[in-house]
Amino acid sequence: MNQAPAPLDSASVDIAWPSEQWWQAYRDPQLNAWMTQALAANPSLKMAAARVRQAQAMAGVVEADEAVQVDYGVQMQRKRWPDDGFYGPGTLGRTTSWNNTQGLSLSYNLDLWGRERSQRLQALNLAQVAATDARAAALELQGNVLRAYVGLALRFAERDIAAAAVAQQQHLVSLAQRRLQAGIGTQYELSQAQTPLPETLRQLDLAEEAIALSRHQLAALTGQPPNAGEGLRRPQLQLSEVPTLPHSLPLALLGRRPDIVARRWQVAAEAQGIEAAKAEFYPDINLLGSLGSAAVQGGGLDFLRYDKLTYGLGPALTLPIFDGGRLRAQLGERSASYDLAVEHYNQTVIAALHSVADVLTRLHSLHEQQQLVAHSLALAQTNRHLAGVAHQRGLTDFRAVLQAQTDVFQQQRLQQQVLAAQLGSQAQLWVALGGGVLSTDEVAP
Repeated sequence: MNQAPAPLDSASVDIAWPSEQWWQAYRDPQLNAWMTQALAANPSLKMAAARVRQAQAMAGVVEADEAVQVDYGVQMQRKRWPDDGFYGPGTLGRTTSWNNTQGLSLSYNLDLWGRERSQRLQALNLAQVAATDARAAALELQGNVLRAYVGLALRFAERDIAAAAVAQQQHLVSLAQRRLQAGIGTQYELSQAQTPLPETLRQLDLAEEAIALSRHQLAALTGQPPNAGEGLRRPQLQLSEVPTLPHSLPLALLGRRPDIVARRWQVAAEAQGIEAAKAEFYPDINLLGSLGSAAVQGGGLDFLRYDKLTYGLGPALTLPIFDGGRLRAQLGERSASYDLAVEHYNQTVIAALHSVADVLTRLHSLHEQQQLVAHSLALAQTNRHLAGVAHQRGLTDFRAVLQAQTDVFQQQRLQQQVLAAQLGSQAQLWVALGGGVLSTDEVAP
């Protein structure tokens, strides 16, 4: 059987989850309110909380088995006794009398080999797995809400660009009409100005539709009906400070990811399962006791008299002799489960490292893209200005002006898309690190 990796030694220590509400770094009160609503009303989180309570209750059942078990019972029967010479009760043959008993029964498993203790620890570790799964569900929901909110901000920006395009094209149509009326323009020039306007109006309508759909998505994530999203105003996301990370990412930064924590608890649970399976090979010694009374003659309540008292106390031993290999197969299954849990942990850590590295690479790329898009937008705006001046002087036709303004709006859309990708990727990084803004102790100097 493989040995557990060193990081698994901390599986017995409870994880202190980050207390920071990482989404507050975006400084948007509306986002904070909707995130709170999502965490309070989402059905998935309620189901996860119910699974945690279920796991805790099961752990309580296993823990209760370690305590002294005391039961009380009363049995009252009016019985007709047979007289068959073999089974009959002698002087009670062919008579009818009360056959009443009462008593306290006591049992206590001495657990000399730690089986009950191992099963209790296993159940507690599985309850911790359920708790970390609930944390993972909450973190995933937070990331989904933030991405949807960033998407809503992008839809508003795209609507503004489409509205500006409509206003600009309407202005150009008006200008072409005045030039035609003044005799310095042509009908062809007016037609060129009017042609892209219907498509631009359609793009504006699509932007309005996208805003409505994004609002519905946010309402669904927060467990509310679709019309609840109609009150969402334009997001005001202002991510002013982004935490930095070292070039060599230490595993400590990933130690609070819920999926990694859950896999550590799972390994700890499987280790306790092995110990419980080993204990099955040893004798099971219980301490049994009883205190009660019994009566088969007299009145119905004679069994309550002191002279009818009975008691007993002593050990009980159970030793497996031959089970057809069941116990050995059970131990093999537990060992295989442990090895599987260890490899699952290793795989989760590797996947986490890859996901964080991918996000860091994307953030670096988006930073470069932001600078390039800003430069392209400045050039497009300059080109639009020059095209307008040249057209006024009669040096170019109307198509140059239309193409120049189209380039400006295209670069503005790209700029907003890169900004939205930056905001979303930063949230993805925080989620990949288990939630929370990195503290100064965790940031490389």
